[in-house]
Amino acid sequence: MTEQKHHRFSLSTGIEMDAFTAGDPANPAIIFLHGFPESHRTWRHQMAHFSDRFFCIAPDQRGYRSSSKPQNVDAYTADKLTADIFALADALGIHNFIIAGHDWGGAIAWSVALNGQPGGFNPAWAGRVTRAIIANAPHPYLFQRLMINDMQQRAASQYIRAFRDPANDAVVREAGLTGLLLKTISWDKPSAMEPEERAALLKDWQDRDACFGMLNWYRASAIYVPAMDEDAEMPAFAAGDFPKLMIPTLVVWAMDDLALPASNIDGIEALVPHLTIAPVEDCGHFVIWERPDAVNAAMEQFLA
Repeated sequence: MTEQKHHRFSLSTGIEMDAFTAGDPANPAIIFLHGFPESHRTWRHQMAHFSDRFFCIAPDQRGYRSSSKPQNVDAYTADKLTADIFALADALGIHNFIIAGHDWGGAIAWSVALNGQPGGFNPAWAGRVTRAIIANAPHPYLFQRLMINDMQQRAASQYIRAFRDPANDAVVREAGLTGLLLKTISWDKPSAMEPEERAALLKDWQDRDACFGMLNWYRASAIYVPAMDEDAEMPAFAAGDFPKLMIPTLVVWAMDDLALPASNIDGIEALVPHLTIAPVEDCGHFVIWERPDAVNAAMEQFLA
């Protein structure tokens, strides 16, 4: 496995963040963002594969492991999580970069790309993001529409309501994140994770500050998750036109993801005109380490 260098940064956003790098800093940069409930290690196969020609960077994001874990919910709004990534690039002396993300890391990757594309949402960041790579992380606009109109997606997302419910905090304090996952996740199935990786995750999940930091990503999110019997209406941000992402974008989608059905990529071309979709059959949610060869091959073609 390629050696990774550990860095500890005091970011301009006020966060202490651990990040791990591999490759030559003179090469084009890829910033890899992990999802819930993992760490920088989720991208281990891609870091090893691409570090011969890219400068690969994988942080433990706000709320995770040894990075800062503020306990107030509003510390985890998307604007702050997005700002962390540009601040990390600044701390590394990187101006332009490719953004890659899976799961919640993919949600922030969408935000980083929309803010950082030429003419992006944030003028201070616009033009800094050259490409985007998304793995099983729904486009925010399509995801919200599915939550209203698609009962399969709404049913698969009811765990988010449980994650947001303070009534479950006692379970977390008593049994860590494992206790809450066992109580609330009904669609999961065992994945072929290496024993040492699983052991490291289980250890991480015992840190109660990290548990609530991770849950605060859900609690601070603007995504509206109606109850199954609720007559729901579209929130304002998903009711009208949504800005297009114009940079080249790769979406890798594991087609057997029970939390995020493949309906999430239906119609996505209208919002991302320069899009490559790489479906991965017979694979669940954690595609980047369950099927690393397929993900690496799709990335190879996209980055060529």
